[in-house]
Amino acid sequence: MRQIPVDTSAASVMAAQPPQAKVKDRRTGEIAIDAETGTTLMTVNVMFAANDTVELLAVTVPKTGISGDLTMGTPVALTGLVARPWERDGRHGIAFRAVAVTSLVENAAKPKAA
Repeated sequence: MRQIPVDTSAASVMAAQPPQAKVKDRRTGEIAIDAETGTTLMTVNVMFAANDTVELLAVTVPKTGISGDLTMGTPVALTGLVARPWERDGRHGIAFRAVAVTSLVENAAKPKAA
């Protein structure tokens, strides 16, 4: 599947809501699992602001890639963000996936080494 790297260096990104388990099948409630690692997949909704535009993106990330307290408004860093175009049953869109979502508040609160 085609993956397009997304440059986040000029963007401001904030958590829009806490991470939630990604549901694979809404009828059964089955939770999505990463096929390669077996890790539970999570969905993190983020506000992505760049070029005078703000969008709400749902980003899929492995549970092990989430660090820090991701409450609404928390500035975050998206590591390895890619966009994947998809089409199925006449519908289409773009899915976003990241290796990690990290709270920047947590990093700012750590004391700096002397």
